[in-house]
Amino acid sequence: MRKTFALAVTAVALAGCGMLPGQQGGGGEERQSQAAAEGQPASTSASTSASTAPTGQAPVQSAPPQDAEMIASREVKVGAGDMYGKARVDITALKRQGRTLSLNWTVTATEGKVNLHNGMGAGPLDFTVSAVSLIDPVNAKRYRVARNGTGQGAECVCSGTQGQFLEPEEASTLYAVFAAPPADVTKINIEMPMFGVFTDVPIS
Repeated sequence: MRKTFALAVTAVALAGCGMLPGQQGGGGEERQSQAAAEGQPASTSASTSASTAPTGQAPVQSAPPQDAEMIASREVKVGAGDMYGKARVDITALKRQGRTLSLNWTVTATEGKVNLHNGMGAGPLDFTVSAVSLIDPVNAKRYRVARNGTGQGAECVCSGTQGQFLEPEEASTLYAVFAAPPADVTKINIEMPMFGVFTDVPIS
């Protein structure tokens, strides 16, 4: 039976680029080289740099699959740590909400074992999806996941993935919040560790 790990999503009102109101947080936007702006991934494997695991992890739950419109999808062979398999990624929403942009997607294991535990974070001790980023090819900018404060302990405004090792037909529904690009940007590239780059994903 298909199981879905649904993570609780907290509505967060952000101001500025990748930070909460009144804080100079991490995340936000940065200028990119031409190659990155054109959607060429620097790496599609999990990062091995050190990082600090955030606190306040949302509990993993089992829930029935949710019907959602798919706006982009791909199936790829993946590997992180000593686990290898194949997974399908379905992007279900990329929605502008004032000065923020919310990304929602589902990862479904189709073969082997898929390591979401630390496969999409910024390091082996980062059990989140904080390494996901958006690339604006028109303005040559990269948008990192927003954070709720400053310093090493600042948490990303995104899903936690601790303990998620997906078996075939298991799925995990994930989210991340970013600073929104200019209003005239209607499509953007999404770069995900392990899964590569999704190009020209429409913003709603």
